[in-house]
Amino acid sequence: MKPEDNICVCHHVSLRKLQNFIHREDPTVASQLSECLGAGTGCGWCIPFLEKVHKCYKSGESMDLNVTYENYTQRRKVYKSRKSKQKKKDD
Repeated sequence: MKPEDNICVCHHVSLRKLQNFIHREDPTVASQLSECLGAGTGCGWCIPFLEKVHKCYKSGESMDLNVTYENYTQRRKVYKSRKSKQKKKDD
């Protein structure tokens, strides 16, 4: 992913915004990344990616995601479709 690509597509939170937030705020747990413009509080797709970025930061590794934005958003569409079908099934 490029720094300007959105990790949280719902709230338009880019990788760069998250990296800057992490360096500035030094969150102790990944869930605190939601304080960065609501990251992870929409559809939930990005939560595992937020956790990965946080884990990389805490271990001193580069906070990059080795996935293309096109692949990331395509996988998100599949996730949202499955989530929508499950919701209809549960109702």
